[in-house]
Amino acid sequence: MDVLNALVLFANFVVVPATAYGAQLALGALGITLIFGILRFANFAHGELMSFGTMATILLTWFLQAQGAGIAPLPTALLALPLGIVAAIAAALATDRAVYRFYRHKRANPIIFAIVSVGVMFVMAGLIRIIIGPDDQSFADGARFLIRAQEFRQVTGLKEGLAIKQSQLITVSIAVIVVLLLFWFLQKTRSGKAMRAYSDNEDLALLSGIDPDRVVTIAWIITATLATIAGVLYGLDKTYKPFIFLQLLLPIFAAAILGGIGQPVGAILGGFVVAFSEVMVTYAYKKFFSYLGPEGWAPDGLVQLLSTDYKFAVSFIILVAVLLIRPTGIIRGRVL
Repeated sequence: MDVLNALVLFANFVVVPATAYGAQLALGALGITLIFGILRFANFAHGELMSFGTMATILLTWFLQAQGAGIAPLPTALLALPLGIVAAIAAALATDRAVYRFYRHKRANPIIFAIVSVGVMFVMAGLIRIIIGPDDQSFADGARFLIRAQEFRQVTGLKEGLAIKQSQLITVSIAVIVVLLLFWFLQKTRSGKAMRAYSDNEDLALLSGIDPDRVVTIAWIITATLATIAGVLYGLDKTYKPFIFLQLLLPIFAAAILGGIGQPVGAILGGFVVAFSEVMVTYAYKKFFSYLGPEGWAPDGLVQLLSTDYKFAVSFIILVAVLLIRPTGIIRGRVL
């Protein structure tokens, strides 16, 4: 029985939250790796693109809530999400036309693109804070829990309860659907095949008659869509604060590079590896080990490798280790 309690405890505080977090990181890393594969540069403005799409979705959610519209018991944000995606696509395409296209036509060095993206990041960050402010914003509604810890304990008779939030199930479900649609698009459609050809060999793709501007446009549309979905799911599951997406840029890049930059499958794998690493390293195992040890025994300390305040340090360590040991990532991608 104590072993079951330990497993339920571990699932409640590690497996379930890390799975939802990993899905969010995977969607964000897919956007990073897609832009790198097509445009050959590290887009440091990706976090702010996530924030912009989420901000637009929140504003529309508030409007719908004020009008009494909703899709209870699901969050109203899901109803506003398509228009939030449209707003993010418009921002991404406008940024490309106003900034990136100039350097693309000049065939600028990828380092120049990366530096330019930092400038875009600061401009978007300032704009977002002017519009919605710097504070936490609440926009989640609908049912909060699908399974409550107390109800789980009553049904099973265990000391530990398992709680699963609606936002966690929505996150994983939407992530699976989006990933399947993305891979279907890349593998089966003419535009997806053109994007893959352009990513593999730009010069050969141009000789084959592939329109580079069309490929770039589609890449930005997909990236903005992935960024908005990832940002909204993160906001529903945790919280929305504009600055948090700048912090999320580190684990997202760590996931993309760990999996293999330019490799969509690697981005998904990297997202879950980074998420589980962060959660497992910062979890306090005291109660978990007390169930597995002799009765009445418990460790003196929390048995926590790192405080949750240093969660993002785990991503930094992973990033540095991959760049030093295997810069091509788990699935051999391009070197950043």
